Amino acid sequence: MRVVSVIGSSNSTDEEYRAAYFVGKELARREIAVVCGGRGGVMEAVCKGAKEEGGITIGVMPSYDGQEANPYVEIKINTGMSWNRNPIVVASGDMVIAIGGHWGTLSEIAYALILNRFIVGYRTHNIEGVEKVDAPDEIIRKVEEFYGT
Repeated sequence: MRVVSVIGSSNSTDEEYRAAYFVGKELARREIAVVCGGRGGVMEAVCKGAKEEGGITIGVMPSYDGQEANPYVEIKINTGMSWNRNPIVVASGDMVIAIGGHWGTLSEIAYALILNRFIVGYRTHNIEGVEKVDAPDEIIRKVEEFYGT
């Protein structure tokens, strides 16, 4: 199964939310599962888009009970690890998509670089090793290039 990690802020802007929703839909259409931190904002949007297209959504949750999961998370992995779950989120995907984000996203980008994951970034931190794109459809092109489809 192909799995992409999607990272970003739980307090996303409207544009980041729309972009993540689009990405979720397009990943599901390509039969690519989504793994994320399972909460709101970018995480909710990508799960919502994927779920609406019949895709698989996985949330690596910060609590032991997963009560903070957004309603579109199909599979909850309850860790009780708070932000310490971030390396699990990025390690669970074949590649990483960063949309917006703050300090938690920055830490996930760092873990993705340590784990040598291919990272596509849209409106996120300007970090060496993150392939920046200017539009959501460019994210999907990078995913297709990554998988060779």
